Amino acid sequence: MKIREIISHLEDFAPLSLQESYDNAGLIIGDPDDDVNQALICLDITEDTLKEAIQNNCKLIISHHPLIFQGLKKITGSNLVERLVLNAIKNNISIYAIHTNLDNVLDGVNAKIAEKLGLENIKILQSRKGILRKLVTFCPMEQAEEVRNALFKAGAGSIGNYDFCSFNTEGKGTFRANENANPFVGEKHSLHIEKEERIETIFPSYKENAVLKSLLMAHPYEEVAYDIYPLENTFGNVGSGIVGELKTAMTETNFLKKLKTVFKTESVKHTTLLNRKIKKVAICGGSGSFLIQSAKMVGADVFVSADIKYHDFFEADGKILITDIGHFESEQFTKELIYSILTKKIPTFALRISDMETNPVKYF
Repeated sequence: MKIREIISHLEDFAPLSLQESYDNAGLIIGDPDDDVNQALICLDITEDTLKEAIQNNCKLIISHHPLIFQGLKKITGSNLVERLVLNAIKNNISIYAIHTNLDNVLDGVNAKIAEKLGLENIKILQSRKGILRKLVTFCPMEQAEEVRNALFKAGAGSIGNYDFCSFNTEGKGTFRANENANPFVGEKHSLHIEKEERIETIFPSYKENAVLKSLLMAHPYEEVAYDIYPLENTFGNVGSGIVGELKTAMTETNFLKKLKTVFKTESVKHTTLLNRKIKKVAICGGSGSFLIQSAKMVGADVFVSADIKYHDFFEADGKILITDIGHFESEQFTKELIYSILTKKIPTFALRISDMETNPVKYF
């Protein structure tokens, strides 16, 4: 299977346009047209995971964390990243990273954490603005349903828990075809008035190419009139963190014990216990201190994340329990997530989840 085919399934699930500005997700090493027989899935690329890929003849590594975050001015093997790049190229191993784009989708990294904790009614904690677009097009009455369905199939018309969403009004369209035209209705050089429907629907910006392609293919007119407007509405399927609820409220102590058990961590850093039950849980895998205020605003009883700095803990302010379970610990189930995304789409392709322990942090 070609690498680009595998990548297409990952990017359908988590488009690269959703990664943060500092990130470097995508194909980092390799030719997208290369054929591979199997792939290794890991959280981090280390010398051990690269060796594992070589030994198992995995010509593609799919990692959560990018191997290269910043530009390399030289590749001489003088540090770990340079050595790994050289070794991957020497062994004809391609490397792909699916990082903050996978963090930022509703069913991504944080949803996997929520699943492990048994949370229900999950929602994005901090939804992103500037993702949505409104499409307006005009179509003859008889073909309007066909055009609408094509737009919906391409990914337009979803609002929260509803799909096939549109607004439609009847009106009259006017046009006159010149001698080079091939009009669907009307005659050349004659003004034509056609009963049309104005179709309005929304779509996320990363689906624009697919939506427009479907519109142009389904629309009967030779020249399709349409408008696209940027929207400032938040998009509930994209953003940072997750908030959900436990089936049954727990004491703070029992919840902390649950964190240690689920994430197999030797310690959990936390703020002062507030002596109240835990029901609503906010989550951010990896470094999530920037979401503490958002967790408080939605009324979460606890915020579960990692890389919380000393002064960040003060932001609890007696209103929320803040916990730090460790960066690796919070994201360790991402390998399972990537595996499940691909096996649903290409069940016959050979995938291997790395056995390597890549957590650089140890506890004494």
